[in-house]
Amino acid sequence: MAKPAATTPRTSGALHFTPDADANRLLASEPLAVMLGMLLDQQVPMEWAFTAPALLKERLGGGPLDAGAIARMDPGALEAVFRDKPALHRYPGSMAKRTQALCAHLVENYGGRAEGVWDDVSSGDELLARVVALPGFGTPKARIFVGLLGKRLGVRPSGWEVAAADWPSIADVDTFERVLEIREKKRAMKAAAKQAPPQQS
Repeated sequence: MAKPAATTPRTSGALHFTPDADANRLLASEPLAVMLGMLLDQQVPMEWAFTAPALLKERLGGGPLDAGAIARMDPGALEAVFRDKPALHRYPGSMAKRTQALCAHLVENYGGRAEGVWDDVSSGDELLARVVALPGFGTPKARIFVGLLGKRLGVRPSGWEVAAADWPSIADVDTFERVLEIREKKRAMKAAAKQAPPQQS
């Protein structure tokens, strides 16, 4: 008997990762938006990263985010979009390059559709492998994104829970207030790790 494939994310509602209602609705309605937010979620506050797709959409003319169009942009022009005030990231130059590389990967492998990454997967391992292969997604980030897809957007192929991150992350955020709670938990975990005695070899 074939394993059930992952479902496509809902196209209504919101992901409450930022204090901006429009940005939150975009994250739930456009798969590329939430993927880009996840890409940018490093070395900046989570809400900054997940607000960036809405600003990018506005600066690119307000239409749906288009991986093909972004992949085809002049790299300097895209970097200028990232650097415009307010900047889309603390490191706008490198993140513009990563965004363009991610979009080029989606065009080459999934017809430019971010949701193509998960639409037809049959297992959590397959989903994780596809996300790990995305430019800018290492294994920890990929596991968080698998958790986000499963917990927030209903993408739940067989075994997704095992593939997902098993530590506090943006995937556990159901209200914006939870962003602050998750941040404190992550700080506490890092502090505990630093204070832990070294293991004997």
